[in-house]
Amino acid sequence: MLANKHYLTQAAVQKILDAADQYAAHHKLAVTIAVCDEGGHMLGLIRRDGCAPLSAYIAQEKARTAAMGKRETVVYEEIINNGRHAFLSAPHVSGMLEGGVNIEVDGHTIGAVGVSGVKSAEDAATAKAGIAAIL
Repeated sequence: MLANKHYLTQAAVQKILDAADQYAAHHKLAVTIAVCDEGGHMLGLIRRDGCAPLSAYIAQEKARTAAMGKRETVVYEEIINNGRHAFLSAPHVSGMLEGGVNIEVDGHTIGAVGVSGVKSAEDAATAKAGIAAIL
């Protein structure tokens, strides 16, 4: 049986990046914003002026982890903070800090946005602002 599958178009990726960038500019946040598909493959990235170079790597990892795990990365951070340290050895989940948000359409994850550079809650809010532009 074949099914129709939603996916992120390049136009949608650009809308996400633009909206998240505008949110970050409005709140004066020096962040990196990364967008990936459901398999964790990068589709777009913005590193805002003044953002630490390391944030570019962290934002991508947050996006990958949220996409492949089909949930926000804050879930993993909470698991680890609640004492399940063995989870740190899980494969392909190195972005286990808040700030990665999966994009769901009709109950299916089609990609994710990862943001890094400021406080984790601000990273997550920036990612959600980007996602809101397409949903």
